[in-house]
Amino acid sequence: MSREIQSPAPLDPNGPAPQGSRDSLKADLLGRSRDDLRAWLAEIGEPAYRGSQLYHALYAERRFDFARMSNVPATLRQRLAKDFRIGLPEIAQRFLSGDGSVRYLLVLADSSGGRHGSDFRARIEAVFMPSPGRQTVCISTQAGCAVDCHFCLTAQLGLVRNLSAGEIVAQVLLALEDHREALAPRTNVVLMGQGEPLLNYDPVVAAIRIMLDPNGMALAPRHVTLSTSGIVPGIERLATEKIRPRLAISLNASNDEQRDTIMPINRKYPLAMLLDACRKYPLRPWEQLTFEYVLLDGFNDSPEDARRVARLLSGLRAKINLIPWNPGQLPYRAPSPHRVEEFREVLSAKSMPVFVRYSRGQDVSAACGQLALSETRPVVSTIAAVPAPAPPG
Repeated sequence: MSREIQSPAPLDPNGPAPQGSRDSLKADLLGRSRDDLRAWLAEIGEPAYRGSQLYHALYAERRFDFARMSNVPATLRQRLAKDFRIGLPEIAQRFLSGDGSVRYLLVLADSSGGRHGSDFRARIEAVFMPSPGRQTVCISTQAGCAVDCHFCLTAQLGLVRNLSAGEIVAQVLLALEDHREALAPRTNVVLMGQGEPLLNYDPVVAAIRIMLDPNGMALAPRHVTLSTSGIVPGIERLATEKIRPRLAISLNASNDEQRDTIMPINRKYPLAMLLDACRKYPLRPWEQLTFEYVLLDGFNDSPEDARRVARLLSGLRAKINLIPWNPGQLPYRAPSPHRVEEFREVLSAKSMPVFVRYSRGQDVSAACGQLALSETRPVVSTIAAVPAPAPPG
């Protein structure tokens, strides 16, 4: 293990190939587990607990400059700075919404090469959403997406590449650090940005372990949610993890014909197969499955659709989030408020927990399904100016 860590190549085999500047040739410590860091420190002659101190500095204290890691001896800090890096993405732009949300356009630290050329640096997006008593960070797990949901602007990007564990966890760390002076007591993380998390399984789970580790970022499992389009083998694999987030399923249709039309992944994992995996998924005592349903005017928003959804989810310990479609350059429309309420009432009459979720950040293309690397409407240079959101009314 230590030989791999001391190599100048990235430690994560799923991560990008290093190219470019001398700094980019250094091995990246971000995304490493506590056990990784302890083993490496022990094998270079340092006490293993120094690895735990480094881990704490990175993830609990959010120290991204070795010189600021006051819990690590100066000589070790100098050695780390010489041979390693903390590969945070570059914040290319911030887009400030009128509701207080901030969309980040991030440039990844390493070049990805391949069909995009040796100097290409992938871009991703993350969103910070403040609310009374908490903040929610929506993060990406891939640059682009290959699933091709037809109502989602991110699908228009195609898949550029998978993200490493460090690139995934870095989005949360960056957003929290950018708001360090104004953070609420609770942090929620939703893996609902660019990409399909279960098609980048190992790095995603490695990042989640760091988020949920009491010695790391110390987030509660009930406050971290992974959203999938319905990758059945990934759901089955996630079910076996001892440390895992909450699970949300993007349903978005009431039958296979509808779902095939807007979510081609359904042809591989149709509703019967998907819901069978959901019924077998081991829920913790406090847990429900979440089913997300994007309402598209005149397509999947009729009362009969709602009745079919109720039949599909019958017997599951679940809640349903109804999401009126967010505007974008695609051939869909959001339903009227009356149509949304009619759909909700049908489900509620079936004793199903159902909620209407109006997405935050629509005015800066930060809402659900809008993350398509738009560079319009820049920004703020300091987050201190972000207004508090209006109280719920």
